[in-house]
Amino acid sequence: MNQTHYPFWPKRMPTTLVYPRTPLYDFMETSARRYPDHTAVVCYGRRLNYAELDEACLRLAGALAGFGVEKGDRVALYMQNCPHFIIGFFGTMRANAVLVPLNPMLVPEEFRKLLRDSGARVVITTTELYDRAAEVCRELGIEKIIVGSHRDYLPEAPELPVPPFMLEAPERIEGAPAWLDVLAEAGPPPEVRVGPDDLCLLPYTAGSTGIPKGCMHTHASLTSNSLGAAVFVGMTAASVHLAALPFFHVTGMVHSMVGPVVAGGTIVLLTRWDREAGLQAIEKYRCTHWVNITTMLIDALAAPGIESRDLGSLLQVGGGGAPLPVAVGEQLRDLTGLTYVEGYGLTETISQTHFNPPDRARLGSVGVPHFGTDSRVIDPSTGVEVPPGQDGEIVVHGPQVLKGYWNKPDETREAFIELEGKTFFRTGDIGRMDEEGYFYIVDRVKRMINAAGFKVWPTEVEAVLYHHPAVLEACVVGVPDPERVENVKAFIVTKPEHRDRVSADEIIAWSRERMSAYKYPRLVEFVEELPKSGAGKVLWRVLQEQERERVAKG
Repeated sequence: MNQTHYPFWPKRMPTTLVYPRTPLYDFMETSARRYPDHTAVVCYGRRLNYAELDEACLRLAGALAGFGVEKGDRVALYMQNCPHFIIGFFGTMRANAVLVPLNPMLVPEEFRKLLRDSGARVVITTTELYDRAAEVCRELGIEKIIVGSHRDYLPEAPELPVPPFMLEAPERIEGAPAWLDVLAEAGPPPEVRVGPDDLCLLPYTAGSTGIPKGCMHTHASLTSNSLGAAVFVGMTAASVHLAALPFFHVTGMVHSMVGPVVAGGTIVLLTRWDREAGLQAIEKYRCTHWVNITTMLIDALAAPGIESRDLGSLLQVGGGGAPLPVAVGEQLRDLTGLTYVEGYGLTETISQTHFNPPDRARLGSVGVPHFGTDSRVIDPSTGVEVPPGQDGEIVVHGPQVLKGYWNKPDETREAFIELEGKTFFRTGDIGRMDEEGYFYIVDRVKRMINAAGFKVWPTEVEAVLYHHPAVLEACVVGVPDPERVENVKAFIVTKPEHRDRVSADEIIAWSRERMSAYKYPRLVEFVEELPKSGAGKVLWRVLQEQERERVAKG
């Protein structure tokens, strides 16, 4: 076990935790019993206490059972942040089922692939996404769709700026089961038939080939990081969490939703990130914790008059998903006195494997291994551990590591390596560890693009571009961007008959209709030819280095 960091571990905490051997829903049930009248969720001013939230979860569990959902069946959540997501999350698990959280930015083809792969029997969505979801569900033979409206939980007089789409979306879909009706008509929840080692969550991520893979997480793996997050950053029932990260993403899920429920704290929910709404929320509800990604923090710090905003309630600001520039961390520290607490993790590890000790956070580092986590740095080609200060692939062993990839035994075997008799997950990320056990991310293995915290695989984008009638060849690379970390750029060689007859804007508009908002190329450059090796392989590294040099020179 790598214990290099133990001398610098917070003195107030043990290095390991003892985890409850109960299904994850036990946390909701316990907080509702302990704090029934305490505010669990604030949705633009609408407040739900723990008793109300728990009752809604039980009703949804009963409704799902009435739909024929049984132990191990998959239920997909396809929506933005809203109370429906929280209730859908815990209610699905209380129904003994497996939750499949899906990115609401998925276009129909992507949505179709993941629904088919997961084998979901029920889809829960909201009215603005219904048409997209219904079309795919009809194709796949999924008969049960529950449709919520954002107005279900909006107050008559919102206390924060509400995104216009929430008010403009239909309140009901004719002929589709409405969320509030489903809850009102639900029978009793089924008997609990799951234990800690049963599957409860199937989030999707892109693998090294760009093909989405479902990560099999159990009640135990999700419990470990949710409880660990709560303990590590000092969450209590008095904590108030600004929930601006998307719940379908593991960072937002664990740190802004499940962790607060574990502690019995309050979730101040934003359906989408909005700078003014976020700052007003911190001031009005006295938020104590804010987990974010770099782009959100940069946006907030750039707000006019930020120096005069009342941010004094914040006790911790941190996050992951994209490296935080040290200069931004210094700006936050100058403004609030807080050091940004950066962490590191993956969908495969249900968020954090590393976390900066809050009382000894180090800017530029992703911190030290989390509770009970053994992390090493190895030579990716030999599998041999390398000494401190040397770059290599980060591998982890811990209670948060996935059980395997859904229906992908070969990929599962390739994702693990044996070291000293223990099984370690290969993260695919290049990093190094210093003499005090702090880890630093250096680069990504292969070609992954980090677009504002979202993983984008160039081969997947290229595969779509090749469907454009004008595209002869395409190569996609990441271009450094001060706000989004990286932008997706496509170098395109057009077919002779289309040369000078198609514009970059046309390619971008075409791509936007076929790929998620974070995935489509925002930059397009036409070239006469792509650089290639003697074997005919496109030398994407050459193009990427050229772009990095160009950006560096301004």
